[in-house]
Amino acid sequence: MKIPAFSLVMFGGTGDLAMRKLLPALYQSFLDGAFEPSSRVICAARTVYDDAGYRAWMDEAVKPNVTDRFDEARWQAFLQHVLYVPFNATDDGAFEQLKAVLDAQDANNQWVFYLAVAPMIFELICEGLARHALNQDARIVVEKPLGHDLASCIEINDVFAKHFKESQIFRIDHYLGKESVQNLMALRFGNSFFEPILRRDYIANVQITISEELGVERRAEFYDQTGALRDMVQNHLLQLLCFVAMNAPARMDADSIRDEKLAVLRSLKPWTIEDIQNNVVRGQYTAGISQGKPAQAYTAETDVPTNSLTETYVALKTEINNWRFAGVPFYLRTGKRMPRRMAEIVIVFKSVPYELIGKMPAGSNRLVIELQPDESIRMYCLAKRPGNNMKLGAVHLDMDADDFFPERRMDGYERLLLDALRGDLSLFVRRDEQEQAWHWVEPILNTWAEQNIAPKPYTSGTWGPPAANALVARDGHNWHEEL
Repeated sequence: MKIPAFSLVMFGGTGDLAMRKLLPALYQSFLDGAFEPSSRVICAARTVYDDAGYRAWMDEAVKPNVTDRFDEARWQAFLQHVLYVPFNATDDGAFEQLKAVLDAQDANNQWVFYLAVAPMIFELICEGLARHALNQDARIVVEKPLGHDLASCIEINDVFAKHFKESQIFRIDHYLGKESVQNLMALRFGNSFFEPILRRDYIANVQITISEELGVERRAEFYDQTGALRDMVQNHLLQLLCFVAMNAPARMDADSIRDEKLAVLRSLKPWTIEDIQNNVVRGQYTAGISQGKPAQAYTAETDVPTNSLTETYVALKTEINNWRFAGVPFYLRTGKRMPRRMAEIVIVFKSVPYELIGKMPAGSNRLVIELQPDESIRMYCLAKRPGNNMKLGAVHLDMDADDFFPERRMDGYERLLLDALRGDLSLFVRRDEQEQAWHWVEPILNTWAEQNIAPKPYTSGTWGPPAANALVARDGHNWHEEL
């Protein structure tokens, strides 16, 4: 499917994100016929390359990350759409050179600027683009999270608002590009038997987990200034919660969808200091066994201070104060150095009111939406075991679109890049959403700092501190892996 011709400028064109995710995603889109002949990917970074030199770098650094549908002839054809501009955001001449390259492209090409760079240079780039009138009718894509707290988030958003309209700003969260996340809306609003039961009368609890086997790896310096709450909860986990809990939008347009997500964020139970003390678990991994190999403690990682109080794990319990979900506990959890890599949403239904035909173990009825490493939807229920007695056993119903739809599943970045190039804002985060998320998270950060709450230790290769199990156990529930 072709999209209107574009000139996509990728600031940070030699960075890790471009190398591992963005350029491979664009290659896949090229294979699917998304590129008009005049479409161009213009990569910009401080390293001095000409077009040929940059393409040679892509052969060496980017090509190994193309793990799906690689074809050398098609790769070389894709490279012909790629240009390179040496770029230093502090040099006004770099903007002049970029403008010259853009002006040399087809006048009908839609300009799209992707900021795959550190937030500290967002303002320099935005001001430079505006100074050379490159912001007019252009789109700008920016990676989340934005800011370190609410104030810095507002400051960054003010920078964008000064030079771009809100309709031009695409705040990306790659989790929202996953097929299973979008399937949530299809599942909920396209099936009459699901929508009526996704409410407080039938749901015991909801669990949203994003876990990683790896430690901080090469991100230690960044991560120690950020932590799991800022890195994962404030954006990815809260966005997933919104899709689980939102009401049906009036229409399937960007603002209608984002209005409903904002309503969820505004309905989250406000934090008190007592709530934070009782319902938020802060953890940090210690030495242990991960992926079958010895793993060192977080404070022994390169570039991490030995006295660091940065959390590598967060588990929390919250509620949504609205008619649909009042009283239903939502458990959010994320961590590094955990037993396996996964992202999943688990909706646990209440047990039947009277066990007429046999014992019903807790959590027997649950809907599990797996986002990674595989994407699937599975419904767990009970059925009679073969034999003379009425004995129940657990079974599951798999709803795997691969069994019914032969189409290739796009990577999250691939889908969102295409949406940005098309101008579809539906799966991007609006300013008020983002700032409301920070508004909700900030009391936790403040309480940790003011009360000097240190993270609880957990052994690498486990599911987190014992306090995280106690968090759900005191409500009579268990984490999904224990059901």
